[in-house]
Amino acid sequence: METFKIAVLPGDGIGPEVTREAGKVLQALSELDSTFKYESTEFNWNSEYYLENGRMMPEDGLEQLKTFDSILFGAIGDNRVPDQISIWELIMPIRKNFQQYVNFRPVKLLKGLESPLKNDKPIDFVIIRENGEGEYSNVGGTMFQGEAREMAVQNTIMTRQGVSQITEFAYKYACDHGLNKVTNATKSNAIIHVMKFWDQVVEEVAAKNSDIAYERYYIDALAAYFVQRPESFQVVLASNLFGDILSDLGSAIVGGLGIAPSGNINPSGEFPSMFEAIHGSAPDIAGKEIANPIAQIWSLALMLEHLGRKDLHDKILTAIEALLVEKKVLTPDIGGTATTEQVGDVIVEKLTK
Repeated sequence: METFKIAVLPGDGIGPEVTREAGKVLQALSELDSTFKYESTEFNWNSEYYLENGRMMPEDGLEQLKTFDSILFGAIGDNRVPDQISIWELIMPIRKNFQQYVNFRPVKLLKGLESPLKNDKPIDFVIIRENGEGEYSNVGGTMFQGEAREMAVQNTIMTRQGVSQITEFAYKYACDHGLNKVTNATKSNAIIHVMKFWDQVVEEVAAKNSDIAYERYYIDALAAYFVQRPESFQVVLASNLFGDILSDLGSAIVGGLGIAPSGNINPSGEFPSMFEAIHGSAPDIAGKEIANPIAQIWSLALMLEHLGRKDLHDKILTAIEALLVEKKVLTPDIGGTATTEQVGDVIVEKLTK
């Protein structure tokens, strides 16, 4: 029987609080299912570590993480450390060096939740975001600081390999899950070099998958359609920046950031993939024990599905929905008064039943 090796990085702010609850779910699953075994190792690489050591992780941090099957990540961000340090010295090196070029974000209205939209149709689609290059490329710089002619340049990098592999993943996902449409988020009417190139490569892959419908929308119109008719989408393919923005909008229409999970996926399995809630470290509520752990627990479910245990993924989602339908133990962001720990405890209780 395989024992999965899981690296846990709780991070900053509410990260440790919600990751603790995900850990309880993981432990409960191993006790309930004799076919599931895991070993977890916690790494306290965060802003506190940076303040003590001058770096976000040890020099050999990536080498240490490379030996694991998967990574469960809490959140990063602390007012004492500039974001460009905490992000570019921890999350980005993991994503880029481990070739986690897929950012996978489901947008699903779970049972028991109500959308703020006046829409009684089911909302259930995924955003597949290019995660390795695009607008989040560390290429550029500043000149003439403090002068009237001060300037800044940030370059967007898109490669044929990068665009084609994320598009191929989107079409494979659609095919494997019985879906029949892929939607391309673009802005090639105004961003005439990189986005035209993006469209060109996306449509080359689309032409090879003609059994799956293809549509293209400019990002501004697409944002409006997320609100007006979210039920019409199945797989939304987007660049790094566009996918990041659309993911937050998607979460807003199905319950908020406290619900929204994500995966940073290395499809080849050569390196570990990393799973995290998309809500960030939320320093304004850190320590208050009111953070919603559902996003992190759902991220854990995505991790287990990626490791080949869709059965455990489905059990977690069933337990989450049972809690939401019951409406007795909810955190303040979705209308309740419960603590982070109380929500985690009830999800574990639902799992055992």
